[in-house]
Amino acid sequence: MKQEFNLIATAAAGLEAVVGKEIRNLGIDCQVENGKVRFKGDLKTIAETNLWLRSADRIKIVVGTFPARTFEELFQGVFALDWENYLPLGSTFPISKAKCVRSKLHNEPSVQAITKKAVVKKLQKHYHRPEGVPLVENGPTYKIEVSILKDQATLLIDTTGDSLFKRGYRTDKGGAPIKENMAAAILQLSNWYPDKPLIDPTCGSGTFCIEAAMIGMNIAPGFNRDFAFEAWSWVDKDLVQAVRDEAESKADYDVELDIMGCDIDARMVEIAKKNAEEAGLADVIKLKQMRLQDLKTDKINGVIISNPPYGERLLDDKAIDILYNEMGQTFAPLKTWSKFILTSDEQFESKYGSLADKKRKLYNGTLRVDLYQYFGQRVRRSVSE
Repeated sequence: MKQEFNLIATAAAGLEAVVGKEIRNLGIDCQVENGKVRFKGDLKTIAETNLWLRSADRIKIVVGTFPARTFEELFQGVFALDWENYLPLGSTFPISKAKCVRSKLHNEPSVQAITKKAVVKKLQKHYHRPEGVPLVENGPTYKIEVSILKDQATLLIDTTGDSLFKRGYRTDKGGAPIKENMAAAILQLSNWYPDKPLIDPTCGSGTFCIEAAMIGMNIAPGFNRDFAFEAWSWVDKDLVQAVRDEAESKADYDVELDIMGCDIDARMVEIAKKNAEEAGLADVIKLKQMRLQDLKTDKINGVIISNPPYGERLLDDKAIDILYNEMGQTFAPLKTWSKFILTSDEQFESKYGSLADKKRKLYNGTLRVDLYQYFGQRVRRSVSE
């Protein structure tokens, strides 16, 4: 089987640079592109990136790329790829996804069917199976994807399974919660560091607080879940376990963090507490029911991160206008605190009462949102603090 792989980490629009930085922090050279980051590596690289990347969606193997202007070109291009180096006899290999953009081939079900036919024919030839006899698919699953962009076909195998945002700690959630990987990315885009206080005054199910605690303690985000590639027969289970053991050894459970989440909804606070407990962080994060207007603190140089109601979570226009105005008034006295607020409301700044120092366009699923960034006035702590 294959020893070295061409790989991509997929990412939400606007988060590619964050994912690229995470990959480089693992000591891996990479190239950032729209919607993805390209890199090379071996099986250990696949294990490490699945386990450690906080902001990516999936890790995929690039089997090959070729021109595909006709269905015949598609068939021959797929057939020419070295599927035998990925798919052992008996593998289950659905063509799980086809996406055609600005290409002559645009019938995605037909693209899937032809790709499947070509892979089957290649494996029948390699494993010396008669053409008329169907291949038995009763082994581990290798999900194959086809992407055709401007008549260039790219064949991929998903190594991740469920998207990387599914950490495994979320027992329940509120309406349209922020995904875990986007929360982690926003934390990395902010100026928060583990030695600073952090408050989420609209914490909902606690995602920002939990992700911050995992960053602060250097806990691998994929530590409590499995990945699709781990079921593949040619994967060295001892190597994968060694990567997991190394990740466990790097976690710092003794670091002191100052992380608090609040929400006006008592039910959401209870959900946040259950999620924090599931993540093993119940003793690390302070969670309580509180109105945003009641937020006060004597601490300095902290960070506020908020994902207030917006878009499909917006219940009442007037109520949201009041909430944003109250945010501006409540946060104004916190001169040394930086504030990072995610919303799709293009009138946010006028409702909040001041212009952001910086604004970053992101996408929460298909919804365009902006991260409004207000930087606090830096004050040096005294020696006695």
